[in-house]
This record gives sequence, structure tokens and C-alpha cells, in this order.
Amino acid sequence: MKKSAVILVCVLSFVLIVGELAFGEGIGGGRFARKNKAGGVTTGTAGGVRGPNGGMAGRAGGVATDGQGNVAGGSASGFKTPGGAKGVRAGGFTRSSDGTVQRRGGFGATGKRGSVASQGSVTKDSSGNVSGERSTGAQSSTGSSYQGSTTYSKGSGATHTGTCRNASGVEVPCPK
Repeated sequence: MKKSAVILVCVLSFVLIVGELAFGEGIGGGRFARKNKAGGVTTGTAGGVRGPNGGMAGRAGGVATDGQGNVAGGSASGFKTPGGAKGVRAGGFTRSSDGTVQRRGGFGATGKRGSVASQGSVTKDSSGNVSGERSTGAQSSTGSSYQGSTTYSKGSGATHTGTCRNASGVEVPCPK
């Protein structure tokens, strides 16, 4: 099921990349659900909108089951504004019949004021132990930046580290 989730997220990301070509001015989309060869069901949905000034947004998602309690899915979305800002996000998950769950996701955006990107994951094993991590980076249009990382594990709690730098690259205290 992990391989199918990765493939699904890649396909959904491709849908967003070519979304501008697929949708003229207006709104479009669709959905489907059908039985699959693994004995489960595969469902999906996609949609998009494009405005008269060049702004657009699109999204797609899907889930597949195998009839034995395993599930994999993913979704992705993206946007572009008439002013040039743009962003994307994508995520995928798997859930095994033994209760193991894995989730990964990330996003990125850029515009006149700077850019931001973040990715993370969380895992729950069949015994209920949970752990996760997230890393985030941001840079302003003036050159100041932030890099941070957070990890979590059940029983130990969360740990965060972060570094801020000014436009000259000198480390400075991060604002609260």
C-alpha cells in the first residue's frame, strides 16, 4: 500500500502542474469510485478554478482500499494569484490492518513578501506509539530567514529547535 500512496501523490501533483492547461476560465472537476483488483475500492476527486485575471486553484485527492483493512490515500492542491504568489501542498497516508498509520505532508508558498516551505510526518505503530517530525524554513523578501525543526515521540514529548538570521546572515534571536 505504501507504493500506491506515493504513486497517488505523484499523480495528484501532476494534475496540479498541468491544471492551468486543463481548466479555462471558470470551474471544472469530477469524481469517481470503482472496485479495484485488490478487492477494495478506489475513489478520487479533482477540481479547479481559473479567474479572468489569471488566478487559479486546483485540488485532487484519492483513497484506495484493498478489502483486507489496508487503506492508502493522498491529496494535493495548489494556487496561483494574479499578482504572482503561488503555493502547493500535498499529503499522503497509509493505514495497515494492524493499526499502523503513517502520514506525510508538506507545503510551500512564495510571494512578494518571501517564501515558506514545510514538511513533516507522523507514525503510529500497532502498539499505539506515536512519533513525528516537522521541518520549516521561511525567508522574507528582505533576506531574513528562519529554519526550524520539531520532533515528537509519545512518552518523551516535543523538542523544537529554530534559528533566525538577519539579511546579512547573522544569527539573531527569533521573535516570540
